[in-house]
Amino acid sequence: MTNFNEIFSKKAFIGFITAGDPDIYSTEEFIYSMIEAGVKLIEIGIPFSDPIAEGKTIFNADMRALASGTTTDMVFDMVKRIRNKYPDYPFVFMTYLNPVFSYGYDRFFSKAMDVGALGIIIPDLPYEEHDEVSSVAKKYNQVVISMIAPTSLDRINKIASKSEGFIYLVSSLGVTGVRSEIKTDLSSIVKEIRKYTNNPIAIGFGISNPDAVKKMCTIADGAIVGSAIVSLVEKYGKDAKKPIYDFCKEMVEATL
Repeated sequence: MTNFNEIFSKKAFIGFITAGDPDIYSTEEFIYSMIEAGVKLIEIGIPFSDPIAEGKTIFNADMRALASGTTTDMVFDMVKRIRNKYPDYPFVFMTYLNPVFSYGYDRFFSKAMDVGALGIIIPDLPYEEHDEVSSVAKKYNQVVISMIAPTSLDRINKIASKSEGFIYLVSSLGVTGVRSEIKTDLSSIVKEIRKYTNNPIAIGFGISNPDAVKKMCTIADGAIVGSAIVSLVEKYGKDAKKPIYDFCKEMVEATL
């Protein structure tokens, strides 16, 4: 199984997709197109009814996915099917604390291990509760990936020191979504993070074009794009596979 050191051995383009939008079998096809385009790591979003960190694009995708009947078990089953075609490809899940807690920490991370995931990103997991979740995740060889936002500056030492896998650096304040400009002094934040950990750093939120990806890869180890990919699903529906491939290919080439 590919590990985080391999993922970030060169600059990495990481893509996010909401599972179940417009349906789980379309998501499976979209993921194949992302893999074939050269995306290094895919974050698979497990839909939730109250995704507080998400802007309109991903919020609406979550609502469409839930309306199509998507469940956490269906997401696990989808990844299991993908494993038959790509046995070593790296995935992490991204969802909120409530779905994981409701599913049961042990049950969730046991299933995640069974389908070969590397870990999870939980945007609303408070730093104070990180150990409670990660202690269970570790039993199943899963990591809980830490997020650092511009509002976390006074806690970079604590968060970075405990980080696992890689650090998800949030580019700017607010919710997810495409931004015309990112004004945060990300270079200074990355420099501060590197004082406390050797784990790779990937920047996300608001990145939507090759120039932005290229810029983020000069600052950190990778760039994460979510809303711009999800918006293609919103636009093309079940026919989004080719547009997603073309978009992701362009983003991957910007990391080279």
